[in-house]
Amino acid sequence: MNAIEVTNLRKSYGKVKVLKGINLQVKQGSLFALLGPNGAGKTTMVRILTTLLRFNSGSVKVFGHDVVREADAVRRRVSLTGQFASVDDELTGLENLILVARLLGYSWAEAKTRAAELIQAFGLEEAGKRQVKHYSGGMRRRLDIAATIVVSPDLLFLDEPTTGLDPRSRRTIWEVIRALRAAGTTVLLTTQHLEEADELADRIVIIDHGTIIADGTPSQLKASVGSGILRIRLHHAAQRVMAEQIVTHTLGVAAQLESDPALLSAQISNPERLTDTFTALSQAGIPLTEFSLGQPSLDEVFLSLTGQPIINETTTQKENVK
Repeated sequence: MNAIEVTNLRKSYGKVKVLKGINLQVKQGSLFALLGPNGAGKTTMVRILTTLLRFNSGSVKVFGHDVVREADAVRRRVSLTGQFASVDDELTGLENLILVARLLGYSWAEAKTRAAELIQAFGLEEAGKRQVKHYSGGMRRRLDIAATIVVSPDLLFLDEPTTGLDPRSRRTIWEVIRALRAAGTTVLLTTQHLEEADELADRIVIIDHGTIIADGTPSQLKASVGSGILRIRLHHAAQRVMAEQIVTHTLGVAAQLESDPALLSAQISNPERLTDTFTALSQAGIPLTEFSLGQPSLDEVFLSLTGQPIINETTTQKENVK
């Protein structure tokens, strides 16, 4: 059974077309990742699927229920963790979860029991009695996700759940997500972190400018860009333009310019040409510190499909918090 079925979905804000005829199916029990840069339409899609936003045309069903005509039935089966924490800073972690449980109809005793279960399940025992304003970014995010599953949903939407977190906190959240999926929850994850999708997802859809540009498992998407990726690191970044021209000429494919000015990459369909490329660079007096052939990453898949990286690394580093 499909948890989500989307047919020819279109959404515009005035003259701006945000979603342009999206067709999508997500199997029940799967962990599905929706990728794309800022402004691609990911959050708009999630808001539509969770009944928070109307659309212009098309059909959207969640567990067979139409998100417009049967919105109440959809809401009973889904939960959403947005990009920003929705917990109360002045309450403790335990108090936040008790409050959510009470609002959802639990008795006082049931609410305390459920809150204690979630505090333990999310590794917040030591922090449970502290005010949330003293939590780290990773702890706040775990609490936020815990609050969305007080009543265990059949389908959980995680809209960029690790945005702004340091790598250690991000991996902690990954373990939480894996546990939810293992317990039978269908998870739809939106993210700008391709490593995250590679680690977690059964299937990935890449959306750009409101259109699906790729759909498949992580392995299928990597295989779609060629048999391998040549990575070249220059000893002198100032020789980048000359190196790019040589790589493009000898391999017959356009070299990709990385954010690091000393790096180049290119898709390889004919490994026999690598010797010609290496020889031509040497003859041109371009010293290298790396000349290697490896499997493509999802970052390189996205770069190949769109011509740009999914996220600005400098911005990401500035956003990282403990």
